[in-house]
Amino acid sequence: MKDQNALAEGVVGHTPLFVVLVLAVIVGWAVWWVVRYLRADAMTRQSIRQAVRVRWGWKRLAPMLKLSVTDKTPTALATLANTNGKPIKPRILIPALRVTHDAYGVIARARCLPGVGLQQFQKAAPHLADAWRCTRVAVTQDKPGQVLIRGVRLDPLKFPTEHRPTGDVPDETARWDLGVDEYAQPVSVDLTQVPGVTVAGLPGFGKTSLVNRLLSDWAPSPAVQFACADGKVSAAYEGDYADWVQRMFAFVGDDLEEANKLFRHLVELRRARSASVRSVLGVKSMWDVGPSDRWPLVVLIIDEAHTYFRDHKGSDPKTKKLAALAAENARLVEDLVKKGRSVGLLVILTTQKSTGDAIPTFIRDVCPVGLSFAQKTAEAAVAALGEEIREWPDANPINLQDPTYVGVASMNHQSQPGFTRIRTPYVPDADAARIAEQTASLTAGPYTLLEAVLGPRMGELDLVKADSESA
Repeated sequence: MKDQNALAEGVVGHTPLFVVLVLAVIVGWAVWWVVRYLRADAMTRQSIRQAVRVRWGWKRLAPMLKLSVTDKTPTALATLANTNGKPIKPRILIPALRVTHDAYGVIARARCLPGVGLQQFQKAAPHLADAWRCTRVAVTQDKPGQVLIRGVRLDPLKFPTEHRPTGDVPDETARWDLGVDEYAQPVSVDLTQVPGVTVAGLPGFGKTSLVNRLLSDWAPSPAVQFACADGKVSAAYEGDYADWVQRMFAFVGDDLEEANKLFRHLVELRRARSASVRSVLGVKSMWDVGPSDRWPLVVLIIDEAHTYFRDHKGSDPKTKKLAALAAENARLVEDLVKKGRSVGLLVILTTQKSTGDAIPTFIRDVCPVGLSFAQKTAEAAVAALGEEIREWPDANPINLQDPTYVGVASMNHQSQPGFTRIRTPYVPDADAARIAEQTASLTAGPYTLLEAVLGPRMGELDLVKADSESA
């Protein structure tokens, strides 16, 4: 009895200390929450308040939207506690919801219940948008038994963004970070095993800026080498790529004959790589081992591609020569796109309208990745993205002609059906110039690198090439 009294006195004696600790934790959490709220910008503060409303209102909202289930089977504890023999009331089960926020809105994760899964949440998405005061809500599978609900209060597509390249070597050589989608989620495209990319859109809506980001992010890697044919300029010191020329092993302007020499050189590189890939890398495809300093991924950028492929009409000698060069340019680029994938050649073609007269269909239709900024006609949108874009009117690039959407493109996303719109960031010229200067020493000619690896065996490849051409 004395021991019990002593224990009781000890508990009572420590109760104030326990209460003080609990209060200290609560006060500390409250101070942390207030400080975080005060330090946030105005947009994030609105999202914080929105997230609080979502949490507090969830238990009431979920049953209204049929996102709850009735469990009529009593639990073991309820059965034991039922001493009066009255029927046990069924339980209403509501999916557990965890909510976070960012500047654009809220991100919620909900656990699924029997009969309340991905399909039911997607059906309720428009009503969630109304209840949460969001512009739009998207529901996707987060992991088995859990859904991800993304609600945006503000349209991310209407807010211009900037990208400041770090100059660090990318973790994945062929990963192209594009920007954010209409739910402010990062969008990237994997260009592994991709032979070609087409980028279309009206002038001044972001095509060159999109390519500029790729250059800024990939240039620090010695496993990537660049060449460019820019149909907007006549000399290397002109135009959008003037700073990048020092990081390119080859550059040509709008001269069709010079472009023809570049394309022919790259076809010769493709043939030499195809003939030597097994002996040098020990595999059939370069992508089985990945790009390296001695066997880099070669990226050919053809800006304003219609300059090099346009069909020239006329019977005078000069026009006939241009027509012949344009036809051969198309044939050479077709070779690169159709045969260069396994040996590490990637072609990026940009143009205003990717119709057949700008990019021949035998080139355009084998490029698996296509993006389009604003377009004026349905014909141009279909040429850029395919017939399926007619079934996705919200993502059609003819709706992007407003100046607000400069830098916004539509694309067929690799990881989900249909089309999505993305906000691509602007890379300041000073940052691009900085990265180009810092990485200029990494520039190397891929053909020269192959010669260094093969040594005397390079002559054998030339003989093989000559025999195949004569045959």
